[in-house]
Amino acid sequence: MEGRRRSAVRGALAVTFGAVAAGVGAGVGPPRVQSGDVGVAAVLGLGALVGGVALVVVGVVQLTRAVPRWWRLVTAPLTVIAVALGVYVIAVPVIVTTAPAPPPGTATPSEVGLAYEDVTIATTGDEALAGWYVPSAGRAAVIVLHGSGSSRSAVLEHAAVMARHGLGVLMLDARGHGASSGRAMRWGWYGDLDVPRAAAWLASRPDVDAARIAVLGLSMGGEEAIGAAALTQDIRAVVAEGATGRSADDLRWLSSAYGWRGTLTRTVHAAQTSLADLMSEPRRPAPLGDAVREVAPRPVLLIAAGRVPDEQHAAAALQASAPDSVQVWVVRGADHTGGLAAAPQEWESRVIDFLDAALADPHASR
Repeated sequence: MEGRRRSAVRGALAVTFGAVAAGVGAGVGPPRVQSGDVGVAAVLGLGALVGGVALVVVGVVQLTRAVPRWWRLVTAPLTVIAVALGVYVIAVPVIVTTAPAPPPGTATPSEVGLAYEDVTIATTGDEALAGWYVPSAGRAAVIVLHGSGSSRSAVLEHAAVMARHGLGVLMLDARGHGASSGRAMRWGWYGDLDVPRAAAWLASRPDVDAARIAVLGLSMGGEEAIGAAALTQDIRAVVAEGATGRSADDLRWLSSAYGWRGTLTRTVHAAQTSLADLMSEPRRPAPLGDAVREVAPRPVLLIAAGRVPDEQHAAAALQASAPDSVQVWVVRGADHTGGLAAAPQEWESRVIDFLDAALADPHASR
């Protein structure tokens, strides 16, 4: 009996430490190899992953030997399931907070027929955001923000729509993305620090009316746009496409949408959010529901993909937080952030009409 106890303790310790090592390794090694960054961190990450898996195997064997024979039928599979969940809980926040910077895109605004300036915007921590700016032809301007793991090259088509209607367009690489300096945070938690700086930069431009600035963001960029607008009056309107949440605090709708499966999913996200909060420099931002209430009565347009039910649930929850100021448009047939591709004419019409109304020149009728 004493031998079985010792075997069970050794097995549990091996499984625990192995799962932690595998989770950290999975979050560090494969993402770097995939991005071509095969350096010391990648090697150490892959080593931790392999070593962690080996420890788990040893631990499962020890645990299986420590239990009565009829329990062995369930001990091994249940332990493997628990380890897989633990690795997933750990690996995601590690990826989110330590993934290598996505490289700059190769496409520039000239490829969509836009004349532009290269700009640099100073932000907190002595970091700098790289951007392109298309001057305004009518005193109104829009900051356009890309999604996680991407760069400003991904929003050129959206920028072209804005510029076609005389809007100034500022396209930025998020911190730690593209040509911007700093450490990336793939859930956009730096947005609350960086996007208000970009809005202040636009407000200082001679071609821009400081009362006529909006932000259009895709996915992570949409979440950054909502969060930033809650913190500065320089942003007068927000268009957010594909925004679902930047922490578990934004996912309360999961339980009502999916029952116990949604509750379990949100519990996993809560653990991942807490780990990311420990590992990241910026603290966990305010829930998006609180942010849209703070933005009100300034208008917010949420664009959700018709093929992504979670976006629709998230948009409905945000609209319920500020029903008088939040509009929702579900684009039929669209995938994540694919509204412009799925319905180009309607996307242009809806977004431009929204921005025209939100950024109308207050002196135009005088």
